Amino acid sequence: MVDDLWKHVKTIPDGEYFEISGLNIWNCKWESTGESVEVKDPLYGQTHRFTIYEIQNERRRIQFAAGEFSNCVWGIYQKECK
Repeated sequence: MVDDLWKHVKTIPDGEYFEISGLNIWNCKWESTGESVEVKDPLYGQTHRFTIYEIQNERRRIQFAAGEFSNCVWGIYQKECK
């Protein structure tokens, strides 16, 4: 079942500069949390199961879900705070 708390924030090609809370995701090591979430592709409406990752620097730790919609085209999702 699609988790409505996870919102699509960007569809990007592999390596394209993209920041979450000031951290370029491609400059950080993605560490899997061991969890995944079911999300909906905003363009085609297909359901995907994406891994939840953490990136961090010395001041903060950020979670996001990511996966490939197609070869080298990534969907990035963040959990909406309620």
